[in-house]
This record gives sequence, structure tokens and C-alpha cells, in this order.
Amino acid sequence: MNLKIKKLDFRIMLGVLLILGGILGILEKLGAIRNATEFFWATIFGFGGAAFLFIFATNREHWWSIIPGTVLIGLALTIGLPEKFSNFSGLTFLGSLGTGFLVIYIINRKNWWAIIPSGVLFTIGIVSSISNPMDGKDTGALFFIGLGITFFLVAILPNKAQPMKWSFIPATILLLFGTLLGSSFSGVLDYIWIGALFCGGLYMIWHFLRTQKD
Repeated sequence: MNLKIKKLDFRIMLGVLLILGGILGILEKLGAIRNATEFFWATIFGFGGAAFLFIFATNREHWWSIIPGTVLIGLALTIGLPEKFSNFSGLTFLGSLGTGFLVIYIINRKNWWAIIPSGVLFTIGIVSSISNPMDGKDTGALFFIGLGITFFLVAILPNKAQPMKWSFIPATILLLFGTLLGSSFSGVLDYIWIGALFCGGLYMIWHFLRTQKD
């Protein structure tokens, strides 16, 4: 029987992966390797992520494939992370996804919006990785400072859309909020929230009455 394979069918790839899983299972039972299950899933996710990134590499118009690609790569790296680095699992996964959004911005400066999820993901990842070493200390200040830096980058990084000067406003507010939260004046924030609620309520009432007159 003359068997010719013209292209790499997904069934062949799935079959190879299943056989690999079986081999790893046998090796684990024999004591030749440890954590075969984790290695198997890391391999699956790694191949999946590489496939999506290959789609982008062959056609730059399919930039959407960067997101699932970096998600799967992040999962593979997180699963394969050694136990002694378990504190960095959040940073590994979220940082991988944040890198994907950063690449989306780099390949096309019109995608300035990608800076925001990238900065948020990196910030959350960094906060999660240092929360345990800080023995439960409040990391909220670092979170708001990271968000402030993100909006500051939106304002200063080049883009092909329109000027992003508006982002200086949330950047300034978030940076001040984070600085106060991490200082001895953090108690002042309680009064700031109360004042903000009052001012917001008064503005809404004033805006309503003004529209009624018009």
C-alpha cells in the first residue's frame, strides 16, 4: 500500500501528542521522570501557542492570533515553572499576555489602546509576585502607581491615531493616589473619597437642572 501524506493533518498532530502523553505516563510510572502530566500539558499549550504565533508570522494582518498565542505560551511557561519560583507564576502568565498586547502596539502604532491592557497585566503580575514576600503588606499603592505609569506611557509614546494628551489626567490622578496610599498620609484618602462623592453628586444635580432650563 502506497501511503502519501500531502499535508500535515491535525489528526496526525493530535495522534503524535497522544502518543507522547502515553510515553510520558509510562516513564513516570517507571520513575524515569517526574511530573509527566505537567510536562505533557506544558507541551500541548506550548505547541498551541507556537501555532497561533506562526499564523501571525506568516500573515501580519492576523495580529489577533498574538493574543491566544501568548496566552497558551504563558500557560506552558507557568506549568513548567520550577516550584521554587512559584511566587512568579502570576507574573509569568500575565507578563506573557501583556507582552502580546505590547507587540500589537509595536507592529502598528495605531493600536495605542494595546498599551493599556499591557500595562495593567504587567502591573497585576508584578503585584502578585511581590505580595507574599512583602508579608501581606498593602500593595495597593504599587497597583495604582503602575496604572498611572501606563496612562503616562499612552500620553508620551508615539501613535498614528490622535494626540493622547487626555491620558495625562488619569495618569496624574492615579500616580497621586498611589503615592498617597503608600505614604503616612493614606488616611487623607478617606476624606478625598467622601469629598469626591459629594462633588460628583452636586455636579450631577447641577447638570440636570441646567439641562431642564435649556
